[in-house]
This record gives sequence, C-alpha cells and structure tokens, in this order.
Amino acid sequence: MLTRALFALALICGTAAAASGEETKVLALGLAGQAVAQTKDKEKCFGIAKAGQNDCANLADTHTCAGQNKVDNDPGEWKYVAKGTCKDMKGLTEAEAKTKVKDKAKG
Repeated sequence: MLTRALFALALICGTAAAASGEETKVLALGLAGQAVAQTKDKEKCFGIAKAGQNDCANLADTHTCAGQNKVDNDPGEWKYVAKGTCKDMKGLTEAEAKTKVKDKAKG
C-alpha cells in the first residue's frame, strides 16, 4: 500500500514539476528522499503477501506493480515489513525465495 501511495505521489509531483518549474522539482526530490528513509527501517519479506497485497514486482517477472499477486503466500511475492520481523512471520529472504521459486519451476 505504501509503495502505491509513493508511486502516485511521485507521479503527481513529477507532473507538477514539469508544469511549474524548479520549486516543485525540489519538493519532489524531498519526497523521494523521505520515501527512501521510510524503507531503511524495512526489509522485503517474501512468501507472506496475501492475494492482492504484494508491494511490487515478483521474482517471476509476471507483473511489475503492487497489488497484483493472485494467491496467498506465493514465495515469489513480497511485502515490506519492519526489519527483523520477517522470520517471525515465517517469511523468506530474497535468496531463499529465489531458491524456492527455482525448485518449484523444476517440478
């Protein structure tokens, strides 16, 4: 959800910057910096996202946007969670998820 909101905000700010000049570009850069700061305290946690609740593109490259996963707990889908909490949620690191997805593809 946060990713969608940040993307929409960046899109709006970018459009406004193109229309109104330098002051808005500075605002857009400030907001982008704030988004990075918010994700510093978070980590990607794979395999915990419910259908329609992923935060961005999946490992299989079948979609590139948030909210597009079709099934619960797909190991290739991820959500941002507070750092240090992924394992408590039975989630996977990116490396673990890649291995699981690769093994699943082998059948």
